Amino acid sequence: MRGWTIGDWLAAYRDGATPSSLLTEWRRTLNKPDAAWISVVSEVVLAAQLGALTDRLAAAGGDLRQFPLYGVPFAVKDNIDVAGFETTAGCPAFAYAPDKSATVVARLVAAGAIVMGKTNLDQFATGLVGVRSPYGIPANAFDPAYISGGSSSGSASVVARGLVPFSLGTDTAGSGRVPAGLNNIVGIKPTRGALSNTGVVPACRTLDCVSVFASTVPDATRVYDVAAALDLTDGLSREAPRSALSWRMPDTPRLAIPAAPEFYGDKLAEQAFAETVATMQSRGAVCVPVDFSLFDEVTALLYDGAWVAERYAAIRNFAQTNEADIHPVVRDIIFKAKQFSAADAFDDAYRLADLKRKADALLAGFDALLVPTAPTHYRIDELLSDPVRLNTRQGKYTNFVNLLDWSAVAVPACLRSDGLPFGITLIADAWRERALCEYAARWHEATGLPRGATGLPVPERLASDTHAPVPQEGIEGDVIRVAVVGAHLRGMPLNHELTSRNARFVEATTTQSTYRLYALANTTPPKPGLVRGDDGRAIHVELWDVPAAAFGTFVAGVPAPLGIGTLELADGQWVKGFICEPFAIRDAMDITEFGGWAAYQQSLRAATPNIR
Repeated sequence: MRGWTIGDWLAAYRDGATPSSLLTEWRRTLNKPDAAWISVVSEVVLAAQLGALTDRLAAAGGDLRQFPLYGVPFAVKDNIDVAGFETTAGCPAFAYAPDKSATVVARLVAAGAIVMGKTNLDQFATGLVGVRSPYGIPANAFDPAYISGGSSSGSASVVARGLVPFSLGTDTAGSGRVPAGLNNIVGIKPTRGALSNTGVVPACRTLDCVSVFASTVPDATRVYDVAAALDLTDGLSREAPRSALSWRMPDTPRLAIPAAPEFYGDKLAEQAFAETVATMQSRGAVCVPVDFSLFDEVTALLYDGAWVAERYAAIRNFAQTNEADIHPVVRDIIFKAKQFSAADAFDDAYRLADLKRKADALLAGFDALLVPTAPTHYRIDELLSDPVRLNTRQGKYTNFVNLLDWSAVAVPACLRSDGLPFGITLIADAWRERALCEYAARWHEATGLPRGATGLPVPERLASDTHAPVPQEGIEGDVIRVAVVGAHLRGMPLNHELTSRNARFVEATTTQSTYRLYALANTTPPKPGLVRGDDGRAIHVELWDVPAAAFGTFVAGVPAPLGIGTLELADGQWVKGFICEPFAIRDAMDITEFGGWAAYQQSLRAATPNIR
């Protein structure tokens, strides 16, 4: 049973095994001392869960299809409530017995899953290293001298070692990604509010996300699909927009990578990332180096700005009377809140809004960001001797994501020459985690890596494991072909307005030679205007098939003086496409000679000297 995937557990039950027989036996193997666990399920609580599952199955007429996680064991980070277990948040003096399970746990249990225990963490989910807990230090699954990463240290460890097929963590600054990267497993960092936080001890409530760890992407995705739902008891819970169901990562995506990646002297991590990028490119991805300093500015707000006050607010009543019971490093971080005022909080909120506008504009030119999950891998003794500075480094590529309300998926990339895992993270806009998972699954399969530290191979996905989202109505055959000429071209800032609607690129072609192209004034992002006349030339366009069900919302977003009309292509075909009202060209520059918007943009870049 060690290292089994969700599919393996379900197959065992189909073959005649029962949850009671397998899990009662499996529980006995978890009793030996292990710093990854704060508590392991008692015989009484396990029996109660198994009895309740039996009753639910009987009420469903024995239909296992109603229980997608039937009898599958899992672990829960100990800042998430589970009925029958104490919640400690890594602090014994804070411990309490919840009356009911957190919403996200209740959804998984309703799907048939069985909680096997609560896992260790950096106290109050404050840290990315896994060494800030009075319950012990969970070691890395590959080398016990090295950190497991945090704060979801135990949750990552039990999955990497095959003790459970999946676990829940939380992620505020990278706690659902860094431990995944350091233990050769998968971590989904959902969009804020996608998974309910009701019953979760907050770290920074406006940023917190319940995360999912698994040894394979299909397993993590299966859990996400069960757990994600609007929860009206959580004021920050959100429902995914319909368009999120249809967006896909292209097979050959355009990925932004750090122009000057930082590894803090770790040559093996540097080499691993360079090789990963090269492999991505060999598989068709276009990797474009970009300046990442903008994200460092966002990161600075999390611990050097007023957001640290939200961590204090989360445990204020406890902290005021139990200061001595808080881990000293955690206490020093959280009590920095006293340095900030309410005015500082507003100033930082305004600053974040400005930075997000810039970050969204950068992201709009790409399908995703591709970054190392962690820039380096430290030994436990190194972290204990320099706990704050080295912890800060681990968040180099994670801290900014929740502040920007983006989604992310951490996935293994390779094993370094010293045997330690190296992972990458794909980052995209809100509600893109499902599409990131589909791409990450293909990547993970191709790496040939084992599942976590089990030595077992990553299984090839079956058709039943893809869990493709339900397509929008009209996606298969009911499409409208649209010619785009400017900011919606591939690689341009508004291309996401097509891909987010599941539009499919068809081909690049040209119009008839009776069109003129103009660079319009005062448009953001810059846009061209296409006008038909008596003379002109063939203008480069791209043809995209847009689902008919999404065409209306696409057209609704087209701003004046642009509109959707009918264009004649070089082959005589007529298609819908972008046109421009004639009045707008009075203040515009005629750029027809360039033959297309991309060529004109390239001429502007060539004319701009590099300033260093």
